[in-house]
Amino acid sequence: MSKKEVKIAFEPYSNEADVLQIGGLTIENRLDRITIDGDIDLTMDQAGLARARELYQLLGAAVARLEGQKELPEHLPAPKIGKAPNPFE
Repeated sequence: MSKKEVKIAFEPYSNEADVLQIGGLTIENRLDRITIDGDIDLTMDQAGLARARELYQLLGAAVARLEGQKELPEHLPAPKIGKAPNPFE
């Protein structure tokens, strides 16, 4: 690995637990989706370059995983959102 390459320990679509921070972005791993929330500035400096490389690697891994699937549905349904009972009531 060259000194410019960034190593990210995040395997897209592999579990329901991993969360990654890149700048102001929060990337949450799921088995059927990756959720990216927040914002990021890719500034014209070393810090911006490092964040851009992290994003590039993450998105490259996601594309490779998706392209490696034998069959992908046209669309997934939105995730189900349920309401849990309040244990304090």
